[in-house]
Amino acid sequence: MAKFKLTPWEVEGDIDYERLVSDFGVSYITDKIKSYLQDSHPLLRREVYFAHRDFDKWINAYESGKKVSVITGRGPSERMHIGHLVPFMVAKALQDKFNCEVYIPISDDEKFYVKEDLSFDNAVNYSKENILDLIALGFNPKKTFIFRDFEYTSIYLYAAKVAKRINYSMAKSVFGLKPEHNIGWSFYPAMQTAHILFPQFNVGAHFTVTPVGIDQDPFLRIARDVAVHKDFKFEKPTALHAKFIPSLAGSAKMSSSGDHVIFLTDSAKEVKRKINKYAFSGGQATIEEHRAKGGDPDVDISYQYLRMFFESDDQKLKEIHDNYKSGNLLSGELKKILIDKINVFLEEHQKKREDAKKIVDLFLLKNK
Repeated sequence: MAKFKLTPWEVEGDIDYERLVSDFGVSYITDKIKSYLQDSHPLLRREVYFAHRDFDKWINAYESGKKVSVITGRGPSERMHIGHLVPFMVAKALQDKFNCEVYIPISDDEKFYVKEDLSFDNAVNYSKENILDLIALGFNPKKTFIFRDFEYTSIYLYAAKVAKRINYSMAKSVFGLKPEHNIGWSFYPAMQTAHILFPQFNVGAHFTVTPVGIDQDPFLRIARDVAVHKDFKFEKPTALHAKFIPSLAGSAKMSSSGDHVIFLTDSAKEVKRKINKYAFSGGQATIEEHRAKGGDPDVDISYQYLRMFFESDDQKLKEIHDNYKSGNLLSGELKKILIDKINVFLEEHQKKREDAKKIVDLFLLKNK
């Protein structure tokens, strides 16, 4: 059995998702749930989000005319890259489809505790910059609420209530020894639980869903235990779990180091350089061999990025898949398709990011 390491902070090795579903006690997304998402973002309908906790209850609540909402956060410690957008693209898709509220806590405190080389000022500055990238995705300002932990200190009121219901042995059993690194980190599970429960603290008990990488599921487990305590009487928060987005080099999870990611601030020239030089290819060693044997789209990063993000048309994606597999489409040609798609996306995103500076206050929650 292949070995891998998975915690809320570290991912290494070849991930066995089937084992994680069993170990974590989550469920695969059913055909019934898929039917609700078939016209949604590729991340949802092409099974990048593959598992869930009680999302069927969230859908049932919506169908019954009850309130539902989405909660997903960002821990800012650097510029944002394409992989960072995954849960927010899904949150935006759910808002568009279900006309629901979206809550986005920015956990600048967590990254300050966890990253030894991250100063307080840089944590604050990254959080402000990251917020602009999130607004640029086009959330509804009347139904989207963003706050920074270091600024919206009212979150501490909820975290204090939560902290009293989480004992240290619970935190250690879920997270291992890492929270002992410093006492700020030790307290962070209470803050994250307060984030997940925040929509219910804010407007009362209702079903919420958190789109999240499956490595973050331990936070959901604590939040679900706390939610039903007699002090709160909330609904257990539900979750949608994503597989990891690979780096350009094909590693298990996209990181922010080196040239193996596409940052949202990259120029068109930089995107072209990175894709051509670093994007792992499923093609053959020579053109002649590729024409004869074809490529492998299942491992080719350019195809995978098109499938996950940049080609929404299923028929066009199938044509790319079949032409690459048959050898009619070369690796360089496939890379060019991706380069063009990414650059169109980034050009528009960077314009919207500038526009976001004018409307940021429409999204930010203020202390009461």
